[in-house]
Amino acid sequence: MRKYLFLIGSSLAVAQPAMAEDREIVVTATGLPQPIDQTGQAITVITREEIEQVQGTDVTRVLERLPGTTYTRNGPLGSLTLLGVRGAPAGQTLVLIDGVRANDPASANAEFDLSQLSAGTIESIELLRGPNSVVWGSQAMGGVMNIVTRIEDGYSAGIEYGGEERVTATAAAGIKGERLEAALSGSFVDAEGHSAAASGTEKDGYRQYTIAGRAKYSLSETLSLTANARYAEGKVGLDGYPPPYYTFADAAVTEELRAWSGRVGALYESGALTLNAGFAISDTERDGDDPSYPYSIDGRSERAELFGRIALPGQFALDFGGDYEWSRFTNAPDAGKVHNGSVHALLGYYGDRLVLTAGLRYDDHSDFGGEWTFGANGSYELAPGWRLRAAYGEGFKAPTLYQLLSQYGNPDLLPERSKGYELGVSYGERGEPIYLSLTAYRRDSENLIDFYSCWSGTAPLCATRPYGFYYNVGKGRAQGVEAEVGLQVTPELTTRFVYSYTDTENRTPGDNNRGHEFGRRPPHMVTASLDWTGASGLSLGADVRVVGARYDTIANTVKLDSYALGDVRASYRINDMIELFGRIENVWDQKYQIAAGYGTQGRAAYIGVRLRK
Repeated sequence: MRKYLFLIGSSLAVAQPAMAEDREIVVTATGLPQPIDQTGQAITVITREEIEQVQGTDVTRVLERLPGTTYTRNGPLGSLTLLGVRGAPAGQTLVLIDGVRANDPASANAEFDLSQLSAGTIESIELLRGPNSVVWGSQAMGGVMNIVTRIEDGYSAGIEYGGEERVTATAAAGIKGERLEAALSGSFVDAEGHSAAASGTEKDGYRQYTIAGRAKYSLSETLSLTANARYAEGKVGLDGYPPPYYTFADAAVTEELRAWSGRVGALYESGALTLNAGFAISDTERDGDDPSYPYSIDGRSERAELFGRIALPGQFALDFGGDYEWSRFTNAPDAGKVHNGSVHALLGYYGDRLVLTAGLRYDDHSDFGGEWTFGANGSYELAPGWRLRAAYGEGFKAPTLYQLLSQYGNPDLLPERSKGYELGVSYGERGEPIYLSLTAYRRDSENLIDFYSCWSGTAPLCATRPYGFYYNVGKGRAQGVEAEVGLQVTPELTTRFVYSYTDTENRTPGDNNRGHEFGRRPPHMVTASLDWTGASGLSLGADVRVVGARYDTIANTVKLDSYALGDVRASYRINDMIELFGRIENVWDQKYQIAAGYGTQGRAAYIGVRLRK
């Protein structure tokens, strides 16, 4: 099996999204481009136009507009920022950047840190909510997010200045010819920031450089070569636990981040067969200078993969693929490596009104052996514009390198597993004059991995892991409802409304926290926006984000208050090349916390200019 997987993977690929002329095209459902109405899974796409409309470098301002999403941030911009989908922890959401898996294999839960992203280098964000481990394997239990970097036909640039002395500069340039499509984009951010500790007064600053590029060259009508690369480097001020009280407070602590990824591949497209192959590398390094806990962490993954599709008679199609991944990490004194191979296949029927897809995946992991995963989804056009959707998906997440091989590791860990169900109905597509969507879901998980502290308990493994270890203990349930409405009230005025209800519960038998909510999962979240565009080039907009009360930890002992944040913004297009813009964030100067003990930004104003040709 391993030899077979390696031979498949060595020809390799990662799917590249295509641009839709009439229908929105997505890649997270099968790994290859397809119209969004040909899947029963809940997928939302945010375009470059909306990213510029929202303004700012902080990508979480855009992600808040997606149903079922929440994020946590440990301090100012540049601090660890994690995305949760439908109540799942960040480590159960797979993040792709131009098709490259960007989750950090060296972190404890293999999450992706959103702080290394800059909205100025992003063309679109596609989020699939719900498990899709059949196509994407480990880490796709909660969802899959694909970020596509910018590709301009010409050039553009922008600069803004505002709150916390923040300066943001972006630039992008590219060409779109008959045979060559290539682009380069970059961003620079520098800010004084605010105190990471809510009790502190010392400003924790942030500086980051980001650059991304991608290209596609057509050798013939059917064969193209593809390549992309990304690099981010940043430094952020943090706080710590200084003497004599050793409580979270102001401290001279910083962290440096260097993250890069790249892929080369080939794309073959004929009438009946599509193949997309390539080889990808992703590497993330972190260095912290906390005097009481200095660290240097490096996680790296190398992956060969192939996605394919064969058109079959009778409106059927077979999607298939295989991959092989090598991962390693160092976090002195710990180090280790694992490898994993997989194959998958999805058989789909794509009728005029009915779409049905079902598939299987097999993974062969060097440490925990083989795993099978099943998934199925479908949609049916009830009437013009109205579509009924349903999906079932089994998810799994392999134990991380840190959980297996660190000084807290447990080589006997089993993969986390889940079963997810969803049912939804929608009208139209996001961005059309009328868009309505309502989805209900449930996800039951088992073998959830938790940390056992040997300070508060005794277990046989404490003999060799005196400070504690990771173990399989948990069962949990997340269920809820997502509603989204988009209306073009007049040709100039549009409005959007998103409501997410998430009910989470620890269902672990015998656990002291059984019946408790998961930490930092607000049951209620609302985002509402209003945008007006005039014929004179003036545009006005406002967003309101309401987050309900929630507990900070699974022990449910510390409760975070609900909060409401309001933003207002404006832009004025002087001509086809020059646009002025500005906004005020947190207009009510709301005092709030995303994570207990960590500070957040108060009211702040920004102004900037964009140039494009």
